Amino acid sequence: MALESLTEVTNSVVRFFNKTLSIVEMDARKLRHDPAELITRAVQPALWLLVFGEVFTQIHAIPTGNLSYIAFMAPGILAQSVLFIAIFFGITVIWERDLGIIHKFLVSPTPRPALVLGKSLSAGLRALSQVFIVYVLVILVGVGIVWNPLNLSLVVVVAVLTSGLFSTLSLIIASLVKTRERFMGIGQVLTMPLFFTSNAIYPLSMMPSWLQVIARLNPLTYSVDALRGLMIVGGSSAYGIGWDILVLFAILVALVLIGAKLYPKVIL
Repeated sequence: MALESLTEVTNSVVRFFNKTLSIVEMDARKLRHDPAELITRAVQPALWLLVFGEVFTQIHAIPTGNLSYIAFMAPGILAQSVLFIAIFFGITVIWERDLGIIHKFLVSPTPRPALVLGKSLSAGLRALSQVFIVYVLVILVGVGIVWNPLNLSLVVVVAVLTSGLFSTLSLIIASLVKTRERFMGIGQVLTMPLFFTSNAIYPLSMMPSWLQVIARLNPLTYSVDALRGLMIVGGSSAYGIGWDILVLFAILVALVLIGAKLYPKVIL
């Protein structure tokens, strides 16, 4: 009986992840037919690194320890790029509702958590393009990169977790507001506060105490912290890379469960 129960649980888990990957594959096919989106996403990190980063490196206005300013901010710009893509990912849910696609999902046997997790991982595919773009830009500006395969693998993990987290938050917002106009307005309101209340472009020690509290509640802070310790030669993680990944994973799981509750009930 115990063996049969274990087999049943294993089969259920396998079916869950197969259905999740089916959602990812569907969105990956869309991306393959429209690669221009990935190319245009290179503009923003290029401006931050090549203009903002180079200028502030010269004036030495921000204390960054043994790192140059542009090396300090490079992981933050990667996290920012992932955030900016993911936070507007929920608009696809509204489009799918308007096109009737979402109704097909809801009548399918796919569990709601698998639908939401699949959408989150789909956003993670777009995050991988940002990893590649930012690495190329960082090499061009002469920042030392850690090429250890383990570090590179963990950078991908952190980028996917960050993208999944914020895309799920985006899906929750889209489920609640229901209209494109309201969604875009809320997305624009959220992006810059999330970015500037993190450690992306300046250390937490420069912030007033009340802002440091907010920064420690901001998931982007843990994403940047992990990337800074993994990407840059001489970089370090203030909280520990394992803790950063655990925080991101825990928030992603919580948001997927919330999204699964809202996705079938509120979006219609």
